Amino acid sequence: MVQTVNEDAVSDPSGATVRDDPPDVDVAVIGAGPAGLMTANLLGRRGLRVAVLEAGERLIDYPRGVGMDDETLRTFQNAGLAEAVLRHTVPHQVLAFVDARQRDLARLAPPTAEFGWPRRNAFIQPLADRVLLDGLSRFADVDVRWSSRVTGLSQDSESVSLSVTGPDGEFTVRAAYAVGADGGSSATRKALGLSFDGTTASEQWFVIDLRNDPLGRPGSYVCADPRRPYVSIGLPHGIRRFEFMLKPGETEADAMTDGFVTRLLEPLVPASSRIDIIRKRVYTHHSRLASRFRSGRVFLIGDAAHVMPVWQGQGYNSGIRDALNLSWKLAMTVRGLAGERILDSYESERRDHARAMISLSTWVGKAVSVTSPAVARVRDTFFRSLSAIPRAKTYIVTMRFKPMPQITEGALTTAGSVSSPGPVGRLFLQPAVRTPEAASVRLDDAIGPWFALLAWNNSPAAILDDDARRRLERMGARLVAAYPAVQLDWEETGPGTGALAVGDLDGSLQRWFEKYPESVLLIRPDRIVGGASQAYAASDMVRAFDGAIAAPDPGNAPDPEKAATAGRNA
Repeated sequence: MVQTVNEDAVSDPSGATVRDDPPDVDVAVIGAGPAGLMTANLLGRRGLRVAVLEAGERLIDYPRGVGMDDETLRTFQNAGLAEAVLRHTVPHQVLAFVDARQRDLARLAPPTAEFGWPRRNAFIQPLADRVLLDGLSRFADVDVRWSSRVTGLSQDSESVSLSVTGPDGEFTVRAAYAVGADGGSSATRKALGLSFDGTTASEQWFVIDLRNDPLGRPGSYVCADPRRPYVSIGLPHGIRRFEFMLKPGETEADAMTDGFVTRLLEPLVPASSRIDIIRKRVYTHHSRLASRFRSGRVFLIGDAAHVMPVWQGQGYNSGIRDALNLSWKLAMTVRGLAGERILDSYESERRDHARAMISLSTWVGKAVSVTSPAVARVRDTFFRSLSAIPRAKTYIVTMRFKPMPQITEGALTTAGSVSSPGPVGRLFLQPAVRTPEAASVRLDDAIGPWFALLAWNNSPAAILDDDARRRLERMGARLVAAYPAVQLDWEETGPGTGALAVGDLDGSLQRWFEKYPESVLLIRPDRIVGGASQAYAASDMVRAFDGAIAAPDPGNAPDPEKAATAGRNA
């Protein structure tokens, strides 16, 4: 990609660059991978005009991600696509690390689903990507343009101009904002002059996907055999994945031969001559982080912003987190519901978490890839010793080592929060709740995909002053009152209170609120707690959050219907 100059830009007397024509679209997404397609779905659901520009002719179908976590399924839910993608998953998949004799070193089998979905799920990425692509057909203002390579990028104070080479020649797309979702070799990142700092592993891995799973065993198994580490994964729809570490001197050309494949598989699948190969590919593990995630009106997400080894299955999931974090902020800014500075919070909120995932994945990869028998024996002894300690075993099995989003600065406020550490900046749980219309429904489906002000044992409408209510109405926030489910039939918890009443079916919400003195939460569209307070301070907390996102002055507020459209347009 080559940086170009925007010849249509002019300057006003103050020296700022301005345009006298509106952008073609609100957001241009460069790349039709999972992060880009998810971003387009979330923006489309919030009523924005989106152009997805993809250099390829179709979706990529070669071996990629196979692990989807609970946060990603929750994002599919936010996009209205959870049920469609579930048919391509294996819920509650066990991940076992075993030694050369198939004895457990560590086993990850988290039994909980505190965020509404299983914490580990096997999936088929090309089929999940197809769900995302098909989901865009719901939106008249979202357009996917295949075989359309971005060759130039420029920006001024009001827009981004993209020069594109497509099937019918050259054209230009002008957008209010652009999102680079064009993979690890991102031309967008290079055009912006951003570095991609980190390391590349010395070893390569060979992945083979098979039809008609010759083993049929569920679960994912990482065999840390120093003779040749390998992975065996049972996937949906009768697919088996094998991954083998290549030894020094073994080339990609060697790996692609039938004889090499047979020699690798024969110890595991004696009838390897009858295997049905879907695809095979050699890849290298990278651990890299872009120097910045934002440059003016252009943002990087997914592999364009960060890449990591596969060992925790977090490359795909981290890109989906990026899409969720950025999309609601873009929607608010485009709709005039927040100021520009909210967009700076995308990097401040996502960068540290992405770095933590890279570090964890890199460490696990080094532990798995040991080829020295002596070092392997030390490693195996260490992990078996941990498993002999009940608390350590629970820590591993329940995946408590996985870095969770914990935001300390960005689009949030600690005004009114009295606990330390408190709930602000943390992902809120998602239990099943009862509503006047449904006996059991996931919390996010009950409250909707946008902002919510949730209060325990109070109607928010009763504890907020007029100014706070106007601010929440402007941002499209839904007022939600949570009670024990047995109270839902009392008339004073009904629609007349001005809030949606949800019943806590199994006590999960009550137990959560028992941990903190704060009883009123402002929940962001990405389900991060943006503010928390006791009931008496709720109005001040709302005003502080409003200031944190630099919302327009209440006297010049946009039409509240725009807020509702941004939050609930599906």
